[in-house]
Amino acid sequence: MITGLNHVAIAVPDLEKAASQYRAMGAEVSDAQDLAEHGVTVVFVALPNTKIELLHPLGEDSPIAAFLEKNPSGGLHHICLDVGDIAGMTGIVAANGIRVLGDGRPKIGAHGKPVVFLHPKDTQGALLEFEQA
Repeated sequence: MITGLNHVAIAVPDLEKAASQYRAMGAEVSDAQDLAEHGVTVVFVALPNTKIELLHPLGEDSPIAAFLEKNPSGGLHHICLDVGDIAGMTGIVAANGIRVLGDGRPKIGAHGKPVVFLHPKDTQGALLEFEQA
């Protein structure tokens, strides 16, 4: 079952500039964190009811590099939803014809918890991420 909104992710061409803009608006912004397994460097902007994740490519093979080639100014990349049981949700979405990206098994995300991504062609054109709450 989906239990809440975890974060909204925005791909950015200049991570420090983006983080600085949120700091200037008074938001709490985390330090940058490299996630080699996902090919990204991330920064989280803490808000009272959710987070914004700023994504930047980590290496040339990063999926964010390809996204920024198509969207040089950056843009909305994905929405992350909390789920109570990621294995159970993966089974539910598969039973409903929704593809899980990669090998279908969860990877550890930026918060140290299991995550999976769903194919945007199966989810109304939006890339969805599930994170086990």
